[in-house]
Formats: sequence, structure tokens, C-alpha cells
Amino acid sequence: MKEEETITAEDQKLLLQLARASIAKKLNIDHPAPEIKPGPPFSLNRGAFVTLHKAGRLRGCIGTFSTQNSLKTTVEEMAQAAAFQDPRFPPLRAEELPEVDLEISVLTPMRKIESPEEIEVGRHGIYIAQGFYSGVLLPQVATENHWDRQTFLEQTCLKAGLDRDCWSSKETQIFVFSAQVFGE
Repeated sequence: MKEEETITAEDQKLLLQLARASIAKKLNIDHPAPEIKPGPPFSLNRGAFVTLHKAGRLRGCIGTFSTQNSLKTTVEEMAQAAAFQDPRFPPLRAEELPEVDLEISVLTPMRKIESPEEIEVGRHGIYIAQGFYSGVLLPQVATENHWDRQTFLEQTCLKAGLDRDCWSSKETQIFVFSAQVFGE
């Protein structure tokens, strides 16, 4: 993200509280939402992913790259989607909420790259598209798994439902983005 758009530690805390309150509201649990001041960073039009972990394991992750909504609204919506709409997991139950840790990735706009050499592992996330297939992996996934650039590309291809070497095809479009990642 650009320096002037960096989200402060205080604002990160508010966004995490907002995400948790949004999930609690859907579960009919009384959990007060924080007071969000108008203006940046909450008013920025930024994509975001919300990730849920339970006992250190993925429990849900959904996000969006582009939005006409404010970051505040995007975080609220993606928190609920990660908790209740990730097709890889059953909907979150009320008794699980205290056991879940939240992580938010606020994204920069995507940009198309011409060469895989432009990918900086640990800095960039990858979005791969070919025909009707597409897949994305956030920047922290490569770091957490100790992947090199090629492995990161291969895993993104597999996530898209394509062959692991699809990234080398002229028919494949590769986009990169950065994220400011923070969690509880």
C-alpha cells in the first residue's frame, strides 16, 4: 500500500473489532461494534480478505479485490462471508466464535505483469486467470509455507483448478497485488 494509505495500529484494532462484531451480529451474539470515525482509512475503496483461524488452522477466508464500498463495509461483509459462506467449511457456530482468531488483509489494486520475474515472494499476492478459471493466493501464503516463486505460481494455478504449470502459458494472465496484513 502507499505510505499515506498505511493503516495505523489503532485503526487495525478497530477493523478487527468491527469484523468480530459483524460475525457476532449474524450469530445473534451481543458484541458491541466499535465506533468508526468517518474518513480514511475506513472510507477508502479497497479490496480486503478476512481470514478465520481456529487452533492455528484455516477456518474460513473470503475477500474481494474491487469494491464500490468503503473499507469499513467491505470488512464487515467479508467477515460474515468468511464465517458463513466459505464453501470449504460449514458455517461458523456461535460456540466457535471465542476460539477463532481473525486476520485482515487490506489490498492494493491489482496490476497485470508481463513476466513472472516481477513477482516478489513475501510482498506480492498472485491472481491467475485463464478462460473461466481463476485463483488467488495472498502474499502471506507463500511466506508461511516457505515457497519460492515457482512453487507460489504452481500453487496458485492449482487453486484455480488448472495445471500446475499454467502460469507459463501465453493464455494465462498473471496479476500481482500487495496487502497490509494484521490480525488478533
